[in-house]
Amino acid sequence: MTNTQNSGTHPAPADDEIDLARLFGLLLDHKWLIFAITFLFAVGGVVYALLQTPVYRGDALVQVERRSTVSPLGDLSEVFGQEGESSTAAEVQILQSRMVLGQVVDRVGLDTVVRPNLLPVVGDFLVRRGIERPAFMAGKPWVWAGETLTLGRLEVADSLRGMPLIATAGEAGEYQLRLGGEMPRELGQGRVGELASFEGGDIQVRIADLQAPPGAEFTLVKRSRPGAINSLGTRLSVNELGAGGRGASTGMLRLTLTGPDRSEIRHSLDAVAETFLTQNVERQSAEAEQSLAFLEKQAPELRDKLSAAENRLNEYRVEQDSVDLSSEAQSVIQRFIELDSRLSELEFQEAELAERFTPSHPNYQALLRQKRQLQQQRAELEERVNELPAAQQEVVRRTRDVEVTQAIYVNVLNKMQELQIARAGTVGNVRIIDEALVGPYPIAPRKPLIVIIATLLGGMLGVGIVLLRGLLNRGVESPEQIESAGLPVYATVPLSDEQRKLVRRVKHRRDKHAREIVSGVLADRAPADTSIEALRSLRTSLHFAMLEASDNRLMISGPSPGIGKSFISINLGAVCAQAGQRVLIVDADMRKGHIHNAFKGRSQEGLSDLLSDRKGLLEVIRPSGIEGLDYVARGESPPNPSELLMTSRFTTFLEEVGQRYDLVIIDTPPVLAVTDAAVVGAQCGTTLMLARFQTNPIRELQIATRRLETAGVTVKGAILNAMERKAATSYGYGYYNYSYK
Repeated sequence: MTNTQNSGTHPAPADDEIDLARLFGLLLDHKWLIFAITFLFAVGGVVYALLQTPVYRGDALVQVERRSTVSPLGDLSEVFGQEGESSTAAEVQILQSRMVLGQVVDRVGLDTVVRPNLLPVVGDFLVRRGIERPAFMAGKPWVWAGETLTLGRLEVADSLRGMPLIATAGEAGEYQLRLGGEMPRELGQGRVGELASFEGGDIQVRIADLQAPPGAEFTLVKRSRPGAINSLGTRLSVNELGAGGRGASTGMLRLTLTGPDRSEIRHSLDAVAETFLTQNVERQSAEAEQSLAFLEKQAPELRDKLSAAENRLNEYRVEQDSVDLSSEAQSVIQRFIELDSRLSELEFQEAELAERFTPSHPNYQALLRQKRQLQQQRAELEERVNELPAAQQEVVRRTRDVEVTQAIYVNVLNKMQELQIARAGTVGNVRIIDEALVGPYPIAPRKPLIVIIATLLGGMLGVGIVLLRGLLNRGVESPEQIESAGLPVYATVPLSDEQRKLVRRVKHRRDKHAREIVSGVLADRAPADTSIEALRSLRTSLHFAMLEASDNRLMISGPSPGIGKSFISINLGAVCAQAGQRVLIVDADMRKGHIHNAFKGRSQEGLSDLLSDRKGLLEVIRPSGIEGLDYVARGESPPNPSELLMTSRFTTFLEEVGQRYDLVIIDTPPVLAVTDAAVVGAQCGTTLMLARFQTNPIRELQIATRRLETAGVTVKGAILNAMERKAATSYGYGYYNYSYK
């Protein structure tokens, strides 16, 4: 079986194309992560929707009819030029006023709240599902389904309004009451069905019924009246139905109330409609009362005035014995009666208008014009009377006073009777068309919408996380990126699943984090693995590259730890040994080197012991178990590894092993972490820089290369390790990996 691999030789596409393709590939690579986040959010949305308290809506319909204003002496529409009409907008404001809502609060008892102590988060859901108290919850304060408290009466002092009172169920119909809030304290004990007084009479409680086991807690709150009114007002909305154009009003008002308790919605909404109807009737009855009181005040004065006028007329007739009136005089008297009656009515109307408008109001001005016209006609009639004989003039005037006063008095008496009848039969101009009806299904929460939104948010968050990670992770993803930085790529080593089985995590007490170490040689365990095939290709490339080198030493390093330097060194050495070469692997990472683990050896008696002159050359060289491959472990961790590498003994060691072996591979610590690689590289003819797929940015490679070059080390090329076949790289850079069997 032979494996081959190559990377696309076409130049990388433009930046914008690379980005779009790469982002699309990232989404494909992390589709399961996106699905998992979306699924979690969808489940969260379902849980949230199920745990939310359902909100119901009820509505009622009332009609505000057109009505005329009550007038004691006539219809003011003659003055206004139109019928009196109630304002629908004004009725809407009355419906939402504190006057109406306050009566509803008192009538329904909305200022008194009984709240069970439920399990956190899920308690309301359990009660709605009818789940009763399990046996292991006996004695716990939480309330379950079927456990209720019915409050008969709760009165508290104003200073205690809004303060929570916790009632705890006891044995044999008893309960304990304590004051909650910032300063909790025990108040005492009470009995169900009896009125109990606490705090010197400031708190009076009567619990009508308590169906709960001992220990169950209920919170009782007497809210302030303004707070209860505002709470009801926020839940109540009033809208006019079918309003026409040009300001036309239908007078049909739809009352809508929302809340979590269907029974409370129905009772409150009925109370709003009935209170509105009652106050409307009382308001119109009050108008009739006001007009009737005005007429009752005027009637005695008119009666006295009529008696005085009759007495004056009789006295004059007695004095003059008898005076006959001509037909002209009689017609004048009749005309006087008409004019004075009309003037009297206008004066009453003016009195009413004066309470509602200023004299400059158009309606007020219209009444004054009518009054002036009648006064002018009366003055002209006076001139006609002055032309009559003297005796007839006096009789006409006195008869006029009697007749006019009598006509006005009779009219007042008639109006009083009409108002008395109207007051007795007042029904108002408001009708309740539809009583309150609460829908059987909640209007909120909208569970499907919540789940859909949560799912969409989860999907967007998953996509956002993947794209953000992809944008922030600027690790190398293709050989072209490395070559664009000026380093030729000698090999692209795919990520090996078999190699993962050889890696184990080890954590020493002195380490903050666990480290991954290689516990075997992949080239020996799975020689046909694609990674090993890539290293064989590297072996061929190195054969020609090292022909120009001054020695047979190869240093492998990298910018950061954990990128696979030891893996490349071990398996490259094994591949070269399998090809018939004599190879030595030197672990020059005397701090954390772990090459010995791959060969089931130990770290002691290694390079540091040799350089510190505690061991000889033959004592530190160990066989690997693979023919032609030996290795030197790191030895005891010294306090000064860089100084040991700078000694002449290290140079001597390299010269001796260079003569004994065909190839010496030296594994070094990261370039950007310590200076060891620069010291070792100065004595090696060939240096390769290792980069890990999607781990090391190009910037790191450039800095590491520049640091080695500063120390006089020429980096021959690079190796791209742990290359994965992902959609992001396949779409973006055209990397292909084939298996040939």
